[in-house]
Amino acid sequence: MLTLVISCPDTIGIVAKVSHFIASNNGSVMESNHHTDIEERWFYMRNVINTSKMNISQAQFEQQFAAIAEEFSMQWHVRDMNEKQKVVLFASHTSHCLADILHRWHSGELDCDIAAVISNHQNLESLVRFYQIPFHHITMTADTKADAFANIDKLLNEYQADTIVLARFMQIIPEAMCHKYHGRLINIHHSFLPSFIGANPYQKAHDRGVKLIGATCHYVTADLDEGPIIEQEVIRVNHSCDKHDLIRLGKDVEQMALARGLRYHLQDRVIIRGNKTIVF
Repeated sequence: MLTLVISCPDTIGIVAKVSHFIASNNGSVMESNHHTDIEERWFYMRNVINTSKMNISQAQFEQQFAAIAEEFSMQWHVRDMNEKQKVVLFASHTSHCLADILHRWHSGELDCDIAAVISNHQNLESLVRFYQIPFHHITMTADTKADAFANIDKLLNEYQADTIVLARFMQIIPEAMCHKYHGRLINIHHSFLPSFIGANPYQKAHDRGVKLIGATCHYVTADLDEGPIIEQEVIRVNHSCDKHDLIRLGKDVEQMALARGLRYHLQDRVIIRGNKTIVF
């Protein structure tokens, strides 16, 4: 099975040309999604292709499809769905998002290989070791942060990480790393509380009497917590919820948003366009 993901200027005949190419090589489209942004006149498409009867290899598919891609000025990629992405998780001292991702991976809900967990705290090591995953503790202070991230980057290279997930990693990613791993760094953030920046956001939300709290799964960019949004989740609250209730409910929505966002990313359902996404 292959996924073919495309974005390009909108024009007549794209779907027909792509479909004909797949069919002419004995490929079978198992799933197809497409969307046109009328304002930007930009076209998006994702196909899942059954290759069991195809008469060309993936390399030949890519080589021959390149002519169509050039004709329509496409940004595109093809991926073998049987090849699992290598995921490295970043964590700090809170466990809820990390534990949820590890459990979903262990139970087969997330189709990937978790290569390692990197943390600036040691308290989650026993949890990670339970799943028999390598754990790396990187000491990080204001004076050692540059060296720490240099060591982290070396580990990412060693593990050949395809995707990096910030499972409540409470450190700012350096700009150079944001650019290097553009579209591959995923974060979870309580950004449905935009008015309550800084420390103790749930206490501030409680004091303000909010009626909704939520979380946003997004790609990491150099602009803090402003990267393209993959998935969001909200839950309704009321006056009876104290600060501890909001924290507990906040953890729930963070887990759900991160798990779904990561799954969409792993399945090649997300197309980045500027600072927004199309999610099929």
